[in-house]
Amino acid sequence: MVEIGFGSGHNVPFYPAAVTGVTAIEPSDVGWTLAAERVRASSVPVRRAGLDGQSLPFQDDSFDAALSTWTLCTIPDADAALREVRRVLKPGGTLHFLEHGLAPEEDENVRRWQRRLEPMEKRLFGGCHLTRPTVDMLTTAGFTITALDVFYEKGAPKFMGADSLGTALSP
Repeated sequence: MVEIGFGSGHNVPFYPAAVTGVTAIEPSDVGWTLAAERVRASSVPVRRAGLDGQSLPFQDDSFDAALSTWTLCTIPDADAALREVRRVLKPGGTLHFLEHGLAPEEDENVRRWQRRLEPMEKRLFGGCHLTRPTVDMLTTAGFTITALDVFYEKGAPKFMGADSLGTALSP
């Protein structure tokens, strides 16, 4: 499995038994340092093998699965990153995702606040975009959504907590 935006390794304890190895893509040395203890404690081998989701250093059709959690908001060219994930996934491979982004269409008031606050959000939180339409980006990249739950994160302001959780298949 390839994990885009490995961060500080918070997903490591939750890898299912079927995962036999993880290739971590993480540009931040600080994140990787913070992940060190989780990586050492993991029964699943984790190796850092790339810094940028926009250009993955792997052959086509290299992975059965991919994972992205709260990552697409900060990648400068998230569309390129999704095309790369699709390229390295085997046909029928699954992308598991949990991303925050643009609020649902019926919440135009929340969307208005997201558009207003995004410039400040990007400056304060490492380039984080509040208005990226996660599901549209996935389908534009050629993925087929197979499961989807769109919700607001409990306890988070709606403008920051509009989440999409699901799986998508690579053709």
